[in-house]
Amino acid sequence: METDHTTAYIGLGSNLGDRAGNLLLAVRGLLEASLVVQRLSAIYETEPIDLDTDRKFLNMAVEVRVADISPTQMMARLLRIEYLLNRKDKSIKTSRTIDLDILTYGNLIMDTPFLTLPHPRLHLRKFVLCPLAEIAPNLVHPQSRREIADILSSVDDQSDVRRWDPNQAVDREPAANGRLNQAEKLDL
Repeated sequence: METDHTTAYIGLGSNLGDRAGNLLLAVRGLLEASLVVQRLSAIYETEPIDLDTDRKFLNMAVEVRVADISPTQMMARLLRIEYLLNRKDKSIKTSRTIDLDILTYGNLIMDTPFLTLPHPRLHLRKFVLCPLAEIAPNLVHPQSRREIADILSSVDDQSDVRRWDPNQAVDREPAANGRLNQAEKLDL
């Protein structure tokens, strides 16, 4: 007997500590939570939106396949991963080591005190739409019935979202000659 599978999309973000490392640990957490990771987007560096910080985020999207896990159970697993990665403060307007959001869960539409699907701000946020459009441009938003690539092309959000280049991520001053010396290159 074959088990029914559901495809879900998760948004990941981090703007505290080792941002890229936090994303990697979160993906590992997804695997350990029995979510089958199908596709990963590239990592994007993005401006914080509606937060009391100037710290830039790293964001990405993940496609997972789930079986025998309800959306509520999946959200509980994501909250557990956040907790294990030191996200203790769930207030919306603060920096965070990791943020995990279910963007869509199949074509399900639900609105409970614990979980709203699809994510209520998915269609408004370029930092979510860019990585999601990379891995699922033809995904149809369950409420608007529009493809993600189409939503991205018409979103009003003008924030800066660009593909992250880890080689440009060194936050230190170059040596006097304008270049990093070999020891500095190895101490990233």
